[in-house]
Amino acid sequence: MAEHGTLPGILRQLSGLGGCTNPIRLDGHRTEHDVDTTTGEIGRVLHHLDSTDLPAGQLLVRCNNRRTTRCAACSEVYRRDTFHLITSGLRGGKGAETATGALDRPLKFAAELAQLDISDHARRLIRTAWTLGARKDLEHLRLRAWAHMLGFRGHFSTKSRRYSTTLGALRDARAEWRRAQAATANGAAPDTTYVLAHWVFAGTGLSDTEAWLAASLEPAPGTEGEPTHG
Repeated sequence: MAEHGTLPGILRQLSGLGGCTNPIRLDGHRTEHDVDTTTGEIGRVLHHLDSTDLPAGQLLVRCNNRRTTRCAACSEVYRRDTFHLITSGLRGGKGAETATGALDRPLKFAAELAQLDISDHARRLIRTAWTLGARKDLEHLRLRAWAHMLGFRGHFSTKSRRYSTTLGALRDARAEWRRAQAATANGAAPDTTYVLAHWVFAGTGLSDTEAWLAASLEPAPGTEGEPTHG
């Protein structure tokens, strides 16, 4: 790689994985065109990406697996996103002007609620879950054990669209931030563009050489959940 001058490129591509050790490999291309908003005419090519031109020979995308045993880096992103999702709901929603604290542990007694600095919205839901948890016909739901999470169990964060925000919304916000950073670095982008893309699955994981290089890298800042472009 060093001999052929491809080492800096592959290092950038691997660093962009944010520490993911089991990325998805894609073959294909993506072309972004300028668009005349008056006539609708498709104009010049603004950006073109072909997987064969990338240092790894393919587009590498984070696996986003939430299991630590499969990918420690991606599961950590999932853990942090879930934490923000939970605390956002307990504080009154993502972007709330005033943060009032969050409940990050199970309740031992209902009386603890009076001492918690959380929103009335969250307090009422926790108290309801605690009260319902005393019913014999609902004890299989273990509502008291999960009252601190508003009665939800398991991976509720991937299913609850009306709670506060969603994992998808958090990832979209992160992706938008990365696009804004790229636009700042490359100059202002047109307001309207036309994108043609075609990608096919080509495998997973890293080659032995890629894995060796990746182990020596620090993840590039702000790379969680985003594909790498070389």
